[in-house]
Amino acid sequence: MVHALEEIHRVLAPTGTLLDLRPLAGRWPVEIEEAGHILEIGRLTDLPLGLSDDQAANLSVKTAAKEGLYRRGNELHFPLYIYWDDPDEMIGYVAEKWADFVIIDEHIQNYIHAAWEVSGTGKRIRIKLKMLLTRWNKRV
Repeated sequence: MVHALEEIHRVLAPTGTLLDLRPLAGRWPVEIEEAGHILEIGRLTDLPLGLSDDQAANLSVKTAAKEGLYRRGNELHFPLYIYWDDPDEMIGYVAEKWADFVIIDEHIQNYIHAAWEVSGTGKRIRIKLKMLLTRWNKRV
């Protein structure tokens, strides 16, 4: 990844900005939203690959900054919600798209289905990701 950051630095305008936008591992909550009320059902389990990817990305941008390529600007964390209309759709999506990074433990899946059955109409299920946005200013 350091090589990619070096290449970005090479092609970035002299006053350019690199935006580091990515989700961070962190046992993301699974929630049911119903009529403006939020019920946390459980949390996803982070897998070693997801945790090591976060560490590698953090190390790469730190290394690029130490090498004088970038100066850290503003940084913030914010939630990003991904919604589904059905818990089985969510479980399938996580298993298919995020299988290397997170899992939904079986007991959490059971809680999800039980809570879904007793909740009312107009409900949605969601996962709350923790996002990182860091501004890196090019050093010339």
